[in-house]
Amino acid sequence: MAISLLGFSLIVGLVLLANIWVIQSTYSQVYEELDSVPHNQVGLVLGTSPILSNGRPNLYFESRMAATAELFHAGKVNHLILSGDNGTKKYNEPEAMQQALLELGIPKERLTLDYAGFRTLDSVVRCQKIFGQDSFTIISQKWHNHRALFIANYYGLNAVAYNAPKVINATHKATNREYLARVKAVLDIYILRKGPKFLGEKENIDHNG
Repeated sequence: MAISLLGFSLIVGLVLLANIWVIQSTYSQVYEELDSVPHNQVGLVLGTSPILSNGRPNLYFESRMAATAELFHAGKVNHLILSGDNGTKKYNEPEAMQQALLELGIPKERLTLDYAGFRTLDSVVRCQKIFGQDSFTIISQKWHNHRALFIANYYGLNAVAYNAPKVINATHKATNREYLARVKAVLDIYILRKGPKFLGEKENIDHNG
């Protein structure tokens, strides 16, 4: 019993320490107010499914797209990389994001789709390795942005993040899962030294079109 309790305490301690590290080390890079967000040529929009498993619209997706459009129309970014999972023919996060942002008035020529953003780590690293961006603004929910920035900082990238509006009446499943995702991020980059699942050829981005 004592050994089990010790093991449980160590696990809880690891989770707490990892979360504190991720949040505190990126706290100054996360922005809530649009006016205070510094300008970057490129915004990196992190993907999520537009539809939940129960068939209902994903409010996190809608909030994220609204924040992206807000940032773009305020002139805080000139171009957007839409990075998400396209693991199957029927599941395509980048194209779903593109369609939503076109409907929100963003020109198609200002959108670049990254189909290999299978994980947050992939999206962040590919933004630099494939699309040549050392400085960019990440757009996602607050709880997600801290982890993305933590990864960007590890790779020496100059990134900030803009938080999508809070989702009212959303389930806590995603936020609760994030506590363990932060632990995994620490392990992936500092212990396991994981990189993106796929890189490929470099792609140039025209910031003005």
